Amino acid sequence: MAFLPNRVVGISEGAQQLYGRWLGSIDERLDAQDCDRYELCRTVLTEIHFPHLIGEDPASLPVATQVALAQMDARNVTLEPEYYAEIDLSLYEPVKPLIWLWEMFDRSSLAENVHLGVGFRRILAKRIFRKCGRNFKAFHHVKLSFGYNLEVGDNVVVHRHVLLDDRGGISLGDGASVSDFANVYSHSHDVVEGRDITTPTTVIEAGVRVTYHATVMSGVRLAEGTMLGAFAVATKDTEPHGIYAGIPARKIKDKPPRSKRAPTPDPLADREG
Repeated sequence: MAFLPNRVVGISEGAQQLYGRWLGSIDERLDAQDCDRYELCRTVLTEIHFPHLIGEDPASLPVATQVALAQMDARNVTLEPEYYAEIDLSLYEPVKPLIWLWEMFDRSSLAENVHLGVGFRRILAKRIFRKCGRNFKAFHHVKLSFGYNLEVGDNVVVHRHVLLDDRGGISLGDGASVSDFANVYSHSHDVVEGRDITTPTTVIEAGVRVTYHATVMSGVRLAEGTMLGAFAVATKDTEPHGIYAGIPARKIKDKPPRSKRAPTPDPLADREG
């Protein structure tokens, strides 16, 4: 195999300054003690999705347009986790507008810009998660449940269209990677009575790789260095540095010793980190 670290990709100085100014303004507003997160969410999303309607009297617009504008305000929407009986509203209320801001940003034309999107989601993640380490990277259409039950270490990467169901809590250790279309659960239903639910914490330890379309079931601990193969379903704890595959996932071999390589730059590193 060829050694192919990620490239450092440049953007124009003007664009970099523009993005930095916008992200910095959101970061500063969220840092303010008197920040109304719901109003910030409404303002930012309206500027992104309906800039031409800023200042318009909603009553003068078609009813469907009024409904669309109302969706920019997280106070006007309900999200699935709000219907879960075990929700802690004192923890969820402060993060709900940020989760909605994240989700609706990802439905905009801005979301596919990796440079901008990673920075935007990083700003929100450090205020949504219980813990968010350095250099966190989330790509577009990552789906959270409560958000406040997530603990994320340093240099964690979560790729496109990943579900992080943190009802019972999810821990992602340093250097963990969750690939596209993977699912990580922390709740399960009784086979007879769907309203009987258990919510154990799911732990993904340092250096674990959950690969494409794989699923980690609730309460499972993927030990340090585990690799969960594509489409595999982890139903039991794993051994460190093992490769697991299949449904249910079983250990197929141990990972070989890691080659010693010189460090390479992280093109999307947090400048503050």
